[in-house]
Amino acid sequence: TGLTPSASGSAYFELEPSTPIAASKSLANKAPTLKLTCTVHGPRPLPRSAPFSPQLLLSTRIKFAPFADRQRRGYIPHASERDVAAHLETALRGVLIGERWPKSGVDVVITVLEGEGDDPWSKDQLSECGRTGGLGMMSILSGCITVASAAIIDAGIDCIDLVTGGVAVIVRQPTTSPQVFLDPCPSDRDEIFAACVIGYLQTRDEITELWTKGSVMALTDGKGANTMGFEPLVDQAVEAAVAARLVLVEAIKESTEVKVQKSQIDYPEKCC
Repeated sequence: TGLTPSASGSAYFELEPSTPIAASKSLANKAPTLKLTCTVHGPRPLPRSAPFSPQLLLSTRIKFAPFADRQRRGYIPHASERDVAAHLETALRGVLIGERWPKSGVDVVITVLEGEGDDPWSKDQLSECGRTGGLGMMSILSGCITVASAAIIDAGIDCIDLVTGGVAVIVRQPTTSPQVFLDPCPSDRDEIFAACVIGYLQTRDEITELWTKGSVMALTDGKGANTMGFEPLVDQAVEAAVAARLVLVEAIKESTEVKVQKSQIDYPEKCC
């Protein structure tokens, strides 16, 4: 955290592929690492022409760098960016204590430096029955929730808890029964039938955002019985969010210690 001096708060998030296939050294087959930067601007007063708001107005924006995906993007905002930004706003709105900042606004801007979107991996998935596309965007949303939470804390905005994102998918291999994977890589999961991403508050045991795709009812064994339900999928996504929270807490502690040490050096008379 604290990477952008001009912003009220900032954070950087990086997640490398954990599977051997995704971590291949070949540039043609290598899955991209998820790299996100987040800046928070505010809280700052709203314009005088704006109507009175008793709570803090939250604005979220997600933009992809032109080189972020395998398919080079233009500078025109894409519909998928607005869709993910809407989900991110829902996840963060339940965390902020907006009553303490009346007639004020805060902007959360996330830049995807590297990440695997829905292209090209979801083209085959969308054309086949029982599979789901959009896993790349769901993984990006999970990282956006976590990095935005760190940047908001770095900005000193009051929150009820730390919110973290988690992703879980149901994968069926040809020779094995359906299995659940946490924080998957879309490029090496060909049999993805259902996916779930959540924004989770561990201390309050609350979910601020829930986005699912696919159909768990399509997963049946040879006798026609359903082998995987919706609730186990959500529980696994919660476990992924809890694991991300452990890393987030350590990062915030380390950043706080650095700020305290810097303040002691800059203002030694206030520390005595």
